[in-house]
Amino acid sequence: MGNAGLLLVNTLINIYLFLMMLRFLLQASQADYYNPISQSVVKITQPVVRPFQSFLGPVMGRFDLATLAAAFVLKAISIVVILQIAGFGMPPIGNVAIGAVAAIANAILKIYFFALIVMIILSWVAPNASHPGALLVMQLVEPIMAPVRKVIPPLGMIDLSPIVVFIAISIIDGIVVGALTRAAGIAGALVGL
Repeated sequence: MGNAGLLLVNTLINIYLFLMMLRFLLQASQADYYNPISQSVVKITQPVVRPFQSFLGPVMGRFDLATLAAAFVLKAISIVVILQIAGFGMPPIGNVAIGAVAAIANAILKIYFFALIVMIILSWVAPNASHPGALLVMQLVEPIMAPVRKVIPPLGMIDLSPIVVFIAISIIDGIVVGALTRAAGIAGALVGL
């Protein structure tokens, strides 16, 4: 398998990790479980999450530890397998764990980044949209937007809170995820899309 094949496998795993973190965030934000998009995400990710649900349940009814653990294990195994196939040998377990955590954090930040972009576009194009996707995006970003809106209220028709959240996402991505990626060593090369 060449480098292009390994890159493709890593990208597919990162997309699946993205879906798993979307499932985690939808439950954490208490988004509509019966929304067709929520149901699809749960069905797609359930085969990997199911083994972890028997001993890890939700914390405080919101935070799905089974999904987090499944995502961590999936990414850690993929890092080890891809690096073995690429000929780098067995990376240190600590680096693999740090790389998996960095990948999870990266996926969460990317979800919020893209959801904010969609929310901003929807607020211009269809502010009262009732499409299941639009409703899900609003439910997903509201938990991070509400605290910022309390500090920075809208100025008439202009809401500056998304700008503050974008800046926060960029800072967290640059500092925290960047530091984790560097600390992971060679495993850090497999973090993110």
